Amino acid sequence: MSVLLQRPGAVDGTGVDAGVAAHYGNPHREQRLLAEGLAVVDLSHRGVVTVTGADRLSWLHSLTTQQLVDLPARQSAETLVLSPKGHVEHALHVVDDGTTTWITTEPGAAAAVAGWLDSMRFMLRVEVADVSEAYAVLGEPVARESAPGEPVAWVDPWPGPVGDTFCYGPEGEEHPGHGRAWRELVVPCAELAAAVGDRPLAGTWAAEALRVAAWRPRAGVDTDHRTIPHELDWLRTAVHLHKGCYRGQETVARVKNLGRPPRRVVFLHLDGSGHVIPEPGTDLTPLEGGRAVGRLTTVARHAEDGPIALALVKRNLDPGMTLLADGASAAQTVVVGG
Repeated sequence: MSVLLQRPGAVDGTGVDAGVAAHYGNPHREQRLLAEGLAVVDLSHRGVVTVTGADRLSWLHSLTTQQLVDLPARQSAETLVLSPKGHVEHALHVVDDGTTTWITTEPGAAAAVAGWLDSMRFMLRVEVADVSEAYAVLGEPVARESAPGEPVAWVDPWPGPVGDTFCYGPEGEEHPGHGRAWRELVVPCAELAAAVGDRPLAGTWAAEALRVAAWRPRAGVDTDHRTIPHELDWLRTAVHLHKGCYRGQETVARVKNLGRPPRRVVFLHLDGSGHVIPEPGTDLTPLEGGRAVGRLTTVARHAEDGPIALALVKRNLDPGMTLLADGASAAQTVVVGG
């Protein structure tokens, strides 16, 4: 449990975000401060894994979806660990400081990531360690890579900032600019409070609202055992389409060439007139009734837009169809085309 939960007004999170503050008494104010670049978010429940040794980058390159060979020091990357059938198992936030590759993972995933990586070492010059007990993660709305002498930081490559007319995918294709300035500082646990300093703290509720508004997927939250990268638009930032063989590559190439992922992510505006909003996992059905056509994956309360969500729906679903989630209407915005 984070030491920052001792701060005034802190309310512990639930589910995957338990152990850090969901909010400090005023989630909407915290979100506004975060959007203005003034607040920071306690993410010390994220896992931290280190990889050292001369072969570390070429080795990680061979195992995951991203181009990591010769990754410059302190330049960030996102990469995925896929199953042999191409399903997303882990999303890794990667930055190398010149001697050590730092990886942050979703809460509770570091042991599994470190264990799998360690099993794949063979005779290569690499050492893997789960250092989650010694290091903590702090999120802040900054897009600058860290400099020598500063704490190592992973900068989110998701396109943005919000308001850009267009951003560009891995092959130059245009996407609406729904990104965010965001990075993760990795600091010793003993220095977490000092790293916050006198800046206001925002909780995960505020951070999740901004993530959803940016259409940003999260492993283990917006994914299930069947998820492939194309469904969540992860080809933008986490998959290099012209690199050599890695586990799951055949599925990535086949679906990219055919252009037909089984499902696609959508952004939803939810009807907020009721006292409660639907929970993640709620089935989505057509307004006029019928069988489920998808499900909610993340639900958040946005300070300006009200209830919003990400959802996975069937690929061929009419993008103009209004949906129902536990009685609440849901209007779609297309993220990944059908």
